[in-house]
Amino acid sequence: MGDMANNSVAYSGVKNAVKEANHGDFGVTLAELRSLMELRAADALHKIQECYGDVHGICAKLKTSPNEGLSGNPADIERREAVFGKNFIPPKKPKTFLQLVWEALQDVTLIILEIAAVVSLGLSFYQPPGGNESLNVGEEEEESEAGWIEGAAILLSVVCVVLVTAFNDWSKEKQFRGLQSRIEQEQKFTVIRGGQVIQIPVADIIVGDIAQVKYGDLLPADGVLIQGNDLKIDESSLTGESDHVKKSLDRDPMLLSGTHVMEGSGRMVVTAVGVNSQTGIIFTLLGAGGDDEEKEKEKEKKEKKSRHNNLKYLGKKQDGAVENRNKAKAQDGAAMEMQPLKSEDGGDGDEKDKKKANLPKKEKSVLQGKLTKLAVQIGKAGLLMSAITVIILVLYFVIDTFWVQKRPWLAECTPIYIQYFVKFFIIGVTVLVVAVPEGLPLAVTISLAYSVKKMMRDNNLVRHLDACETMGNATAICSDKTGTLTMNRMTVVQAYINEKHYKKIPEPEAIPEKTMAYLVTGISVNCAYTSKILPPEKEGGLPRHVGNKTECALLGLLLDLKRDYQDVRNEIPEEDLYKVYTFNSVRKSMSTVLKNSDGSFRIFSKGASEIVLKKCFKILSANGEPKVFRPRDRDDIVKTVIEPMASEGLRTICLAFRDFPAGEPEPEWDNENDIVTGLTCIAVVGIEDPVRPEVPDAIRKCQRAGITVRMVTGDNINTARAIALKCGILNPGEDFLCLEGKDFNRRIRNEKGEIEQERIDKIWPKLRVLARSSPTDKHTLVKGIIDSTVFDQRQVVAVTGDGTNDGPALKKADVGFAMGIAGTDVAKEASDIILTDDNFTSIVKAVMWGRNVYDSISKFLQFQLTVNVVAVIVAFTGACITQDSPLKAVQMLWVNLIMDTLASLALATEPPTEALLLRKPYGRNKPLISRTMMKNILGHAFYQLVVVFTLLFAGEKIFDIDSGRNAPLHAPPSEHYTIVFNTFVMMQLFNEINARKIHGERNVFEGIFNNAIFCSIVLGTFVVQIIIVQFGGKPFSCSELSVEQWLWSIFLGMGTLLWGQLISTIPTSRLKFLKEAGHGTQKEEIPEEELAEDVEEIDHAERELRRGQILWFRGLNRIQTQMDVVNAFQSGSTIQGALRRQPSIASQHHDVTNISTPTHVVFSSTTASTTRASAPPSPPA
Repeated sequence: MGDMANNSVAYSGVKNAVKEANHGDFGVTLAELRSLMELRAADALHKIQECYGDVHGICAKLKTSPNEGLSGNPADIERREAVFGKNFIPPKKPKTFLQLVWEALQDVTLIILEIAAVVSLGLSFYQPPGGNESLNVGEEEEESEAGWIEGAAILLSVVCVVLVTAFNDWSKEKQFRGLQSRIEQEQKFTVIRGGQVIQIPVADIIVGDIAQVKYGDLLPADGVLIQGNDLKIDESSLTGESDHVKKSLDRDPMLLSGTHVMEGSGRMVVTAVGVNSQTGIIFTLLGAGGDDEEKEKEKEKKEKKSRHNNLKYLGKKQDGAVENRNKAKAQDGAAMEMQPLKSEDGGDGDEKDKKKANLPKKEKSVLQGKLTKLAVQIGKAGLLMSAITVIILVLYFVIDTFWVQKRPWLAECTPIYIQYFVKFFIIGVTVLVVAVPEGLPLAVTISLAYSVKKMMRDNNLVRHLDACETMGNATAICSDKTGTLTMNRMTVVQAYINEKHYKKIPEPEAIPEKTMAYLVTGISVNCAYTSKILPPEKEGGLPRHVGNKTECALLGLLLDLKRDYQDVRNEIPEEDLYKVYTFNSVRKSMSTVLKNSDGSFRIFSKGASEIVLKKCFKILSANGEPKVFRPRDRDDIVKTVIEPMASEGLRTICLAFRDFPAGEPEPEWDNENDIVTGLTCIAVVGIEDPVRPEVPDAIRKCQRAGITVRMVTGDNINTARAIALKCGILNPGEDFLCLEGKDFNRRIRNEKGEIEQERIDKIWPKLRVLARSSPTDKHTLVKGIIDSTVFDQRQVVAVTGDGTNDGPALKKADVGFAMGIAGTDVAKEASDIILTDDNFTSIVKAVMWGRNVYDSISKFLQFQLTVNVVAVIVAFTGACITQDSPLKAVQMLWVNLIMDTLASLALATEPPTEALLLRKPYGRNKPLISRTMMKNILGHAFYQLVVVFTLLFAGEKIFDIDSGRNAPLHAPPSEHYTIVFNTFVMMQLFNEINARKIHGERNVFEGIFNNAIFCSIVLGTFVVQIIIVQFGGKPFSCSELSVEQWLWSIFLGMGTLLWGQLISTIPTSRLKFLKEAGHGTQKEEIPEEELAEDVEEIDHAERELRRGQILWFRGLNRIQTQMDVVNAFQSGSTIQGALRRQPSIASQHHDVTNISTPTHVVFSSTTASTTRASAPPSPPA
């Protein structure tokens, strides 16, 4: 009560207090709390006892009640935020638009163009001394004044390209931040305010809040434990220690932000938030967020990403960090203790783990790997072509002018000659610009960003962009059962009570009073107090289940039996529970100990029926009295009750209890196996979790799309098989495997108990259901499928998970899906995509989007490469034959803009169709450009080249106009070349429509109006083209065309559509000479140092050396180690450094005999003392 009194006192003075927010209002300052949170275990306990008495002392000084929490009064919240800060880490500022423009300008080809344009500009203004008379280069007076236009136009088009690129980057960044803030808003945490348990956004947590922590939480702030049940925390994100730390009031009550609750539950008082919490301090030392993701406002969004960026950042700002660190040193030693964890070990460790987790995902994203490679190949070819173009032009000019026409080199003509050379250079650069597909990365970005935005609507929150495209290649999905395939709306539908099997919930009168008492107390107390059933939100809706759904089903059973669990909980509050063994994936049960007033104890236990029944030695008989329960009776129950329930797809839970009489000595509570045994069975209940109605259809779609769905569940095998049949994962009459975890493990391990890939390979292709599986089994299965080489296509595996224990499997998978509603923070953190509606059908949508990204990129490539081939060949041949590129620099840049930026927008935003799910996955090794696409590219290029060359060399006769060939340096634009340019652009526009289909479909217009962006871009381009040709004049080297000439251009352009029909008639299989292009990086091409990431992993570098070499290298390595040891002994420094270099000893065991001799031979040649000193380290090998 004292606390309550304090509380009321605290709030009476709130109004005045707000005026001067000084530390005086609270009995403790920010600095004191900060220094307290830097202590650990015994030191922290000592400090708390010395300064505050106990945790309640801290609560009193913070003016909060350990049971009721804060009042939630807005003035009080405001005051606390003013004094202790908000739970928010300020993000790094986003890049400004100007910075993005500057980055876009760094592009090499653009820089070359800028320089060329500037030179051309400078020369056009240069008037040679001695006037124009001496030069007879066919230059007319007024034309020389227009010489600057080309340079200016090039600069202008460069500006356009840069602005478009920068704008795209900017909108992408903005989208990403939007996504981040969306992820953050969804993160809620449970606190107690005004005696009510409520969920608030993590950013609203303030110092003095009483927060409830439970299994699977990611702690959002620092705090001190008030009450805990069997609480274990994974602090590896802060300390790098992988062992779970037990937290209790008498041993270590300090809870730190950014750490994970791996077991148990409890309450803590929040003592530090935001930048003052442990994670916040790390962020501040690292310069508050190293990169855009630092947007991670709640430090909460865990170091994983931020560290990754912080490391990048550290690289850039190493000096800054060191200065900061020294400042920190000066400030307080305690902060310093943690320092190395953050920057060096912590970060690197995390990076390492990340790399370890990602070894199979070594290639950036598969798609990006393929694209980068392709772009480099195209770029090289383009560079070669442009160099040859320039060389030919220059040689031709020099030979023609000084050799054939026998002109002398006149000093005053030099600028004119240079102007010619600059023109040639610009033509060369233009060829290069057109050849380099800088639109590729843009297309990927646009396509991914567009998909991610749209996937939000399909309940997929994508955390890692590349996951979206990887999903399109998925060949296997390992799904949880509960909540993903089923509705996670659990209800008890059958029960076995007092030796009677009820197929419906019995009437309360049918159950003896004694049994009822056990049931009510057992369920009310032995379900987490965070699980409860609340009234429905809408009239006539279903009651809301909060917390663990299985526990809610049991609480629902009490309500069906007309009993209220809340009365029992009010009578026995959570603090009075003597000991709680919380549920975890190893125990598969939960037990709670109550201490009775007479000093005796009673333990209630509930859990998986076959596990708890094995521990039952008695059972409640028909009249409610315990009677002996023999193994034979147990087998009867399993056969007659549990198996029939399970075969109907029910989850079976056994409820039991045990009494410890008062006179005996108190049991050793830590010996769980001695405590939770000799139980008396109260009841076995069957809980139904109905299959989601839309799941069977979704699974059929997956199977049709070539994706195998496997169910991995902790449930009983019969339940799992029944649900699998309902979902369509199994169909009657198929010979697929359903295994239990134990059985699976037995089959995949050899005599020594080691997992063998060959054994996994025998099982996984037929395995469809893995029941009673532990998280390790799930991880083993996923890893086994990913590493398997049974089929020529490597499997791409997606995994769904919601529990903390699913973390490893989610990380290992190519794509990890976490449940947005039921998922724990740990699972979300390890995942790539969060399913905001926990529904399996959303995964199918993700597959569709992923495949769509892949196809969009292929469409764009098909279009882009056709333009590339044509433009490069036209510019090259034109230049060689007529000394001038038929397409001028500015025109080329416009074509480049159409085909790169605009086409990538148009083609990358095609919406997906159901048809995408009718084909098999592409797999990792499929090239980007299939043979069908190669046929389209070459076929269309052929048509376009024929048209362009016909117009170029015979156009003046066809249209009866002046020829534009061999025009002098600054001649006005000719109609002839304008027609060539116009027709060329028209052909690209119509070919863009052709490019919408890449699998050889006939109807290229299908669904064209579903994509508004595409239609508007094609129309827009057409309008701009009209403006350029009719009004572009000198800058675009265009002269006006008549209506007739326009119609011809459009007609020739439309020819590509007809030609496309012709091409798709030719069967690809006949064209054996066609090659595919754009393969991914093969394993062999990854440099060894990238693969040999970790000494413990198999050393690929070594594998590639021959055996003899290995021995030789190992010998050298051993010598080096021993030399280090010797030097260490001599200098008296630490030996660890010397030994650290030694590779894992086990791997060397079998080579010892071969090595030891050379080692000692070499040593004897050094010095005798060395050999003596080196003796000790030798034996361990």
